[in-house]
Formats: sequence, C-alpha cells, structure tokens
Amino acid sequence: MMLGCVSYNLLKDWDLDTLIAKLEEAKFEAVELRTSHKHGVEITLDKAQRDNVRRRFEKSKVRLLSYGTTCEFHSPDPEVRKKNVELGRQWIHLAHDTGAWGIKVRPNGLPKDVPHEKTIANIGAGLRELGEYGAGHGVEIWMEVHGRDTQNPPVAHAILKAANHPNVGACWNSNPTDIVNGSIKPSFDLLKPYIKNVHINELANEYPWRELFRLLREAKYERYTLAEVQESKEPERFLRWYRALWSELNRA
Repeated sequence: MMLGCVSYNLLKDWDLDTLIAKLEEAKFEAVELRTSHKHGVEITLDKAQRDNVRRRFEKSKVRLLSYGTTCEFHSPDPEVRKKNVELGRQWIHLAHDTGAWGIKVRPNGLPKDVPHEKTIANIGAGLRELGEYGAGHGVEIWMEVHGRDTQNPPVAHAILKAANHPNVGACWNSNPTDIVNGSIKPSFDLLKPYIKNVHINELANEYPWRELFRLLREAKYERYTLAEVQESKEPERFLRWYRALWSELNRA
C-alpha cells in the first residue's frame, strides 16, 4: 500500500509545480487531480501542454495517479447521461496522454420518482460504456462510493454488478455508512472484489481506520490510499503529520 493525496481540498490552491514539490517533501507518492483546481490540468489542454504534464510527473517522485472528475450517470434524462459519458471519454483521453492510471467518476444519489433498479441499471450502463472505452486507452474507471443512497455499500455493489466490466472498479470512500454494528467488514467484504482505489480522510476521527488498514493488508491491496481532507492553514505541516499517522496505521 502506498500513500497519495487528492487535490480536493488541501491542495486546491497550489499550482502544479508547487503541488509536486510539496508532496515530494512530505513523502507522498501519488496524487489525484480534481477538476477546477489551480493546478490547471484539464481536458482543455493541447498536446504540447499534455506532454509537459507527463514529463513533469515523470521527472518527479510523485505519480500522477488519476483524475477526480464529476462525471455521473444517475440522471433519468438520457441526454444528460450521454453528455456525461462523452465528458468521461475526454477525461480518458487526458489520462492516456498524461500517463494517469485511472479516472474517478461518481454516482450522486437515486432520483426521486424513479425506481431504484432503473437508476442502478442506468449508472451501470454508463460505467460499462466508459469501462470499455477506457480499456482501449489503458485507463481504468473508478466509481467513487459517493452520494446520498448510492454511497450505501449494497447499492454501490449493485451498481458495480450491473456495470459488469473488468475495467470498472470501486473507489472505497471511507464513509460513515460503511459501518455496520461498529465494523466495516461486512461492507468491505461486499465491495472487496471491485476495489481499485481507496480514499481516506481525517485519520483522527472515529472511523475504524485500524480495521480498514488491516482488511486492506489481508486483501493484499497493493495500490494507493489517497488523503481526501479539508483545507489547512498549514498544509505542509498537515501533510507531514498525516504521513506519520498513516505510517503508524499501516504498521502490521
């Protein structure tokens, strides 16, 4: 297991060079870049700019792991879902061109007045279409376990089962809804076959972090855990503190 960071929200005001330098100093090994942040790595970049982003990361100790997109497929309107799939394709192109491993997408709830089974099928279809497209470009699709109702592990499991594509997986999101009778094991076991990425947050809160780290080790998870945390007035200090706490939790 390795430690990385999501640019949301801690790193959102750093340009790309600053972001890479600060993560290197704090011994973070990867980053997921969220759209609309100051780093400026967006689907609007031209070929020369994309090549420059790739080279900048290749020269650093930080891996450009993924892009945190806002693509979502829960809308009952087929035209809205179609636009989100097309937007996802553009992010896949950017990931391919800049050397990222995956793109993060999300469901964002179950619309009222639509049968849950229908929405689950719609989200699954969008994921499957992107999964197929991403496979042709060497880019994985990671569905964040996110959104009202859709963050519930049984619903997320149903969506991933509906997607039914080996290039589509889950981004575990460390939500309170993971906890069942004080344990995350039932939820983890449900999603374990799909987990391709992990978001972690405030490691000093009441979420059962030691259990999560133990379950990840037992599952032989050898990918990244990404800190998705709030802003700090002392971000460099916070990164060092976070790395130390993460190292302790990751100690067998």
